[in-house]
Amino acid sequence: MAVRTVPGEASVALPEAGEKLFAPSAARNLEPIADLLALIAPQPDGAGGPRPRALEIASGTGQHIVGFARRCPQLEWHPTDVDPARLASINAYSADSGCNNIAPARQLDATEERWPEDLAAFDLVILCNLLHLISTPEAKALIRGAADHLAPGGRFVIYGPFMRAGELISDGDRAFHAKLSSHDPEVGYKDDFDVMDWLQASGLEMVEVIEMPANNLALVARR
Repeated sequence: MAVRTVPGEASVALPEAGEKLFAPSAARNLEPIADLLALIAPQPDGAGGPRPRALEIASGTGQHIVGFARRCPQLEWHPTDVDPARLASINAYSADSGCNNIAPARQLDATEERWPEDLAAFDLVILCNLLHLISTPEAKALIRGAADHLAPGGRFVIYGPFMRAGELISDGDRAFHAKLSSHDPEVGYKDDFDVMDWLQASGLEMVEVIEMPANNLALVARR
């Protein structure tokens, strides 16, 4: 992924304690996202097999992965990020959580054309609040990578702000998109229909589009 800077309010991560970082937006949106995942997350096969595997792309501070692991304890959670400081924060949150279903954070640039060969298939992949911070080619590459690493029947959830059929639907969205684009012309809100086309072009089937708080959407696709 190209090294990008974004306006400060687009990706706030404040020092917390030790190596932990704190993102106010992650604290605000954790519960509705976790509620959604609890409804659609896969369940164990009942035959004593391994836990289904869940991958979070761009886990950020680590607040989400701990909340997800608590809400969906039947899953083995695999956090990732590209930034070493955030990887350290993820591991600090995980260590303090008491959860035994979170793997060590792994460095992953999900916009690379080929993900690491040793990254196995996952039953659930979740991406939150990243597409508007990367370019269209990077977004397409990320979606292809996620699709390639979904197990049969696995689901890919993309959460965040979107244009709706080419339109920005609130003054806040228009202002934020304009700020992002003025800072870096290659980034900004992606159109919901375009992203659904990219998911389908990567071999996935759209399952549903869910309205989320604060004008966000969750796009759910399945292999």
